[in-house]
Amino acid sequence: MRVDLFDFNLPEERIALRPASPRDSARLLLVEPGRGVEDRLVRDLPSLLRRGDVLVFNDTKVLPAQLKGVRRRGDAVAEVEATLHMRTAPDRWLAFMRPGKRIAAGDRVHFGHDGNSCFLGQLDATVLEKREAGEVLLGFDVSGPFLDEALHGVGHIPLPPYIASKRDDDERDLRDYQTIYANEEGAVAAPTAGLHFTPELFSALDAAGIERRFVTLHVGAGTFLPVKADDTSDHRMHAEIGHVPASVAAALNAAKERGGRIVAVGTTSLRLLESAVDADGKVQPWSGSTDIFITPGYRFRTADMLMTNFHLPRSTLFMLVSAFSGLETMRAAYAHAIESGYRFYSYGDSSLLVRQDP
Repeated sequence: MRVDLFDFNLPEERIALRPASPRDSARLLLVEPGRGVEDRLVRDLPSLLRRGDVLVFNDTKVLPAQLKGVRRRGDAVAEVEATLHMRTAPDRWLAFMRPGKRIAAGDRVHFGHDGNSCFLGQLDATVLEKREAGEVLLGFDVSGPFLDEALHGVGHIPLPPYIASKRDDDERDLRDYQTIYANEEGAVAAPTAGLHFTPELFSALDAAGIERRFVTLHVGAGTFLPVKADDTSDHRMHAEIGHVPASVAAALNAAKERGGRIVAVGTTSLRLLESAVDADGKVQPWSGSTDIFITPGYRFRTADMLMTNFHLPRSTLFMLVSAFSGLETMRAAYAHAIESGYRFYSYGDSSLLVRQDP
């Protein structure tokens, strides 16, 4: 499909730089194909679901994966930045580095706060491979838990580019850019639909008889990359590591059998479920990497509803929601959201989408 089919104009003032407070006071746009849209609040979610429905959350935890440092090549020194996006070994990460032209295989890079590698809080790495579009494979001098500890010492929260271009990360982001149920460390971007949940909302969902289940997909920085191709068939997704426990697969299949609906909280949860489902529509226990790319025409076999924030024009995520509820439905919904003052992107408002009938 042509990528320009997924373009729309978004006023810059609609981009949220901070989340709503409290989190569940954010607006929620209910989108039902064939029936239109309804303006609600996130805290209304229990009344929009039914007893026996199951919410599926991504419990990944964001790492401070934005690193600043210097590259040394003999006497030549250059300031560089790296955004880690997928761990491939205890001491190795794939990363996007800027400026890419300053990096070559074999380079030594010294990371530290604000690029100052002359003091304590230093983390050293070697560029093992240089790939396309600024992607490299970094081999760090420390491994496993020692590397994790070092990242917490020198790294920054990797805010999305549309926020980072307007302000620096701060102490608030350490809390704001993490779900309250984050558990499995390894993501470099938050599963942002989950940022809206509070203990109070969880209690209300419990009282309404709505189940919670957790899967893990370590979201990579590739989620922020623009689609540069003119046609969706020419775009390559970056892989992400995920896990669906056997107990969760069994619970979801049982819920479907008794007539409950599966509600994916976030596109990451949905992509993982669709990676784990078999041809008969049964969710299977699953672990591995997925680069699933969902565009209109895709046949969903798991979720009945999707809770998700508002996404970038021409992005793979807007393509996914258009596949879920229909392109024209989503174009109309986004037009309503823009006109009505909804806040967009990671720290913005939310939507609850009903799946379009095949």
